[in-house]
Amino acid sequence: MVSDLTWPEVGALRAARPVLAVPVGSTEQHGPQLPLSTDTDLAVALSAGLAARFPEVVVAPALAYGASGEHAGFPGTLSIGQEALELVIVELCRSATETFERVVVINGHGGNVEPLRRAVTRLRGESRDIRLYLPRYDGDAHAGRTETSLQLALSPDRVRIGRIEPGNTRPLAEILPELREGGVRAVSANGILGDPVGATAAAGARLLECLISQLSEQIRQWWPEPVERIRP
Repeated sequence: MVSDLTWPEVGALRAARPVLAVPVGSTEQHGPQLPLSTDTDLAVALSAGLAARFPEVVVAPALAYGASGEHAGFPGTLSIGQEALELVIVELCRSATETFERVVVINGHGGNVEPLRRAVTRLRGESRDIRLYLPRYDGDAHAGRTETSLQLALSPDRVRIGRIEPGNTRPLAEILPELREGGVRAVSANGILGDPVGATAAAGARLLECLISQLSEQIRQWWPEPVERIRP
């Protein structure tokens, strides 16, 4: 991780044209069974997995606050909103590109997508080599079987197994109008959109490996030179 290095050590990396991976998550409710850091944990795991495969990738400290206004009303949710998130990413990447020619922002929270896209568009308009990775996978909308499986794979001791219970299992398209109007609290008393019952660490590990491979392939497409020496 870049924060573990000294400035001369970072300077010595410049010849390899390193890629800085910036994990961006959130601090928000994930039902009664998952920690508030769930989205950040995923972004950090993806960044670490990428760095394990590519020697040119250096991981930045995670940004653990995002745009989580839809989770207002649940204790512990800490949101900085879309405008603030966009500005943080713009200024952070402007600073980062003084050292790193290439930056990939790795997102772990769906509510961050629009402000991150706006920030990256703005940065690329300034001729900065910034990319945005948005993990794509099927599964529950929020804190269901998919995210619970991922967290079981990452840190099973942080999953409250005894508190796993179904949430609102109606299709997302069906509840979307009410969700947009009143947030998650309006459609799910426990904060879950889906059903985490039956989640397993094995399923989470398979998905995590798939997402790291997906991210790795995008890195190869974005920067074929010199990011090509993938580790086995």
